[in-house]
Amino acid sequence: MAELTPATSRAARGLLDWTQRQLADAAGVGLSTVKGFEGGISAPMRNNLEALRRALVTAGIEFIPENGGGAGVRLRKLGGQP
Repeated sequence: MAELTPATSRAARGLLDWTQRQLADAAGVGLSTVKGFEGGISAPMRNNLEALRRALVTAGIEFIPENGGGAGVRLRKLGGQP
């Protein structure tokens, strides 16, 4: 399973067109948790990190593991859409 990093969190929010507040609300964590994590200022507690990841996955994000080209994210393809 690919790790949620500050960069992949920012990229995932960009794909979803979410603000930091929207991610915080979807994950049930404080806005300061998202800001600190994405800014590289602090590392969230494990349960908060898992909540952030779960919120992004539920919204349609797939995490792409590092395979020599670097870790990344993409939007999950919805059934029947190209």
